[in-house]
Amino acid sequence: MTEVDVPASHPRSESLRRRHRIEAGVEAGITSRQGLIAQGRGEAFDYLLGERTIPSADAAERAAAAHLLRADHAVLSVNGNVAALAPAETVELADATGAALEVNLFDRTDERVAHIADHLRDHGAEAVLGAGADDRVPGIDHERATVDADGIGSADVVLVPLEDGDRAEALAEMGTTPLVVDLNPLSRSARAAAVPIVDNLVRALPNVTAHARELGEASDAELDGIVEDFDARDALDAAEAAIRSGDE
Repeated sequence: MTEVDVPASHPRSESLRRRHRIEAGVEAGITSRQGLIAQGRGEAFDYLLGERTIPSADAAERAAAAHLLRADHAVLSVNGNVAALAPAETVELADATGAALEVNLFDRTDERVAHIADHLRDHGAEAVLGAGADDRVPGIDHERATVDADGIGSADVVLVPLEDGDRAEALAEMGTTPLVVDLNPLSRSARAAAVPIVDNLVRALPNVTAHARELGEASDAELDGIVEDFDARDALDAAEAAIRSGDE
C-alpha cells in the first residue's frame, strides 16, 4: 500500500500517510531508520492530544512567529523526519520569516545532507546550509553539534523541531533562542525551549507561517509584546493537562 492507496475513509488515513512519507524518506536516503521509531512515539502523544492544535499550542506558534520575525539571524534546522514530513511547509515558513534553512543530523553523512538539501530545493528552497558545516555547538559530543558558521553557528533564533533535547539545551547555553516543536510536553527539548510548541509538525509549521504572515507588518513593539507575554511553563502545563484529561 502506498500513500495514495490509503483510502480517505480509513480512520487513521492521515497518520498512515505520514508513516508512508517517513518510509519513503528512508528509501530515498533522507530519513534514518530510527526516524520510524521517533514518528511512532510522536503519533502516540498526538493521539492523546486529540490530533488537534490546542489553544496553548496556537499561542506558542504565534510567539514562535514573533521570535522569527524579530530575529537578526533566524535559522530553521531540518533533519530527516522534518524533510520527509513537511518539506514544502518548511520552505514556506522560511520564505514567510526570512529565516535560513540548515540541514542538521544526528546520523550525519555527506550523502544524507545532500539528499535532504536537494529535497528542499525540489520544494522551492533556493539556499540550503549545512553541507559545508564548519562550526560546532559547544557541549555536544555527537554530530548534531556540527553546524554551519554562517547558519546555526551565528544564529540568534533557531527552530529545532523533532530532536532530542541536548541540542536545545546547548543552544540556550550559548545564548541562542531555541524554538522547539515536540509533541511530548515532558521532553527535555520542550522544557529547554524558549517556545515549546506541543503540536504535530504538519500542523505547527503552517500555523507558524500563518501567524508570521499576519504579523508581517507588526511593529517591533508589538512583536516584543507577543514574545514577552508568552509563558513557556504555562504552555507546557496546559499541554500536559490536555493529555491527561482529554480537554483543552
